[in-house]
Amino acid sequence: MWPLRPQGGSPRITDKVLPLIAIPTTAGTGSEVARGAIIIVDDGRKLGFHSWHLVPKTALLDPDLTLGLPPLLTAATGMDAIAHCMETFMSAAFNPPADGIALDGLQRGWANIPLATREGQNKHARLQMLSASMQGALAFQKGLGCVHSLSHSLGGINPKLHHGTLNAMFLPAVIAFNAHAPSMQQEHRLERMAQAMGLAPGNHAAQTLGDAIKRMNAALGLPSGLAAMGVSEDQFDAIIQGALADHSHKTNPREASVADYRAMLQASM
Repeated sequence: MWPLRPQGGSPRITDKVLPLIAIPTTAGTGSEVARGAIIIVDDGRKLGFHSWHLVPKTALLDPDLTLGLPPLLTAATGMDAIAHCMETFMSAAFNPPADGIALDGLQRGWANIPLATREGQNKHARLQMLSASMQGALAFQKGLGCVHSLSHSLGGINPKLHHGTLNAMFLPAVIAFNAHAPSMQQEHRLERMAQAMGLAPGNHAAQTLGDAIKRMNAALGLPSGLAAMGVSEDQFDAIIQGALADHSHKTNPREASVADYRAMLQASM
């Protein structure tokens, strides 16, 4: 099950937690500046913990420590960082500082993920990806959305599926769904993300963004969709049930129904 927080475990975490010093060796989640932690237990479940007491006291980001990350993990974790920046920017909560951090992180991540994946020893690209990862996590305190409610749920059903890769698969469908949210239209959020990514959105920004993400996934060697990851339609009901219960579901800019989630899953296959 994912996360543990609805089960009441997180309140057991108190100020007695020892001080944490976080030194990331991947550039994706940004947990070095976040309040979340994941433990995979012996029976295969992913348990998520959320507590302000888990925020590290010190974070040390050194690109040299990510130089050995294999290309596929560089791509998958990098798309996780990009998903964080995009999804928190789409969240309707009012937090302009978080929006600014997310957009800058998106620009850095999108511009450098191909080079970091292709040339793993490039310290500049690695540093930019570390920054994008850290910025995404700083910003997502504002809230995430359906990308993460779906990936949390599916990752709990099959812990072998990589979280960042799942986020990359879900992004296009969720962006298309969110495009109709009033806050997205009023504040031109899709167009602003496209600008940060160096894209010309035209009259169909959601399609432009979705197509660009699919092209990037393919260029990075990530799967073409959920079916290529072994996901089948008979899992949809369980995925949707988990997504509706996930904390990220509540901060999506547009409320998703069972039918909406089913459509997003189908579009992501």
